[in-house]
Amino acid sequence: MIYEENNINLDYSKIDAEKTDFQPYMRVYVPNTEGDVVKYTAGTRPTIVILPGGGYGFRSDREGEPIAMKFLAHGYNACIVSYSVKPATFPSALLEALSAIKYMRENAERFYADPNKIYVCGFSAGGHLAASTGVFWNDEVSKKYFGDVEAVKPNGLILSYPVITCDPKYAHNGSFRSLLGNKDTPENREWQSLEKRVTESTPPAFIWTTNGDTLVPCENSILFALALRRNYVSVELHVYEKTEHGSATGDTITCERTMRVHNWIDMACEWCDRERMIMKRPEDK
Repeated sequence: MIYEENNINLDYSKIDAEKTDFQPYMRVYVPNTEGDVVKYTAGTRPTIVILPGGGYGFRSDREGEPIAMKFLAHGYNACIVSYSVKPATFPSALLEALSAIKYMRENAERFYADPNKIYVCGFSAGGHLAASTGVFWNDEVSKKYFGDVEAVKPNGLILSYPVITCDPKYAHNGSFRSLLGNKDTPENREWQSLEKRVTESTPPAFIWTTNGDTLVPCENSILFALALRRNYVSVELHVYEKTEHGSATGDTITCERTMRVHNWIDMACEWCDRERMIMKRPEDK
């Protein structure tokens, strides 16, 4: 079943961001609950909130519905968020993504979902947005806008070749120019370098990238994984040997040829289904 949800309406009086005419929305995919055998019983399904990439300048179709269909085949709910992009600036897309998490959690019963298994899956710049939900869910901007920030916290992050750092050696400058607009300053870029925003309250993460990515170097993923580890947050990282940026499903649905990375969704689902490992500090061992 497919639901169109036009319910993300930002109150711009609460935020410092340029208002646009674009109306963000969600498309929710729910496995059939009648007749067919599905993997999860009602009330236990994980939900994947999908944030396509596109450098904060557009939203890639290749990283939307094809991804949703893969997770749907695993018995998961999938929600594609059409978030605001250029000329909209930070924190518009962040608050929209957090609003989607909140909506899916509050409507878990309607969608036969487990409210404690809401995962955010982002690609490239959408990976930056997904990681932002993980590091900014309890930030002052979020607290001012939502009040009860526990409602917007993702239970985990699935990051696919994500934009993470503003380090000049590895940064995808186009994403940060679009995200920050006329507030593209060294100070704001520093704040958007997400490996520096990780804390113990950041959710666990499954991350995959490729050594052959020349657009968003794999160091972005590695820096974020190391930051999670330093803060004793569970993380699983996969660095594939080859493959270009934007391989999405990694098969012929989104690529001209089958890529060796197509198993990432199976591994991500296995990660979601496992109990989270609690990393202990040395003094706790």
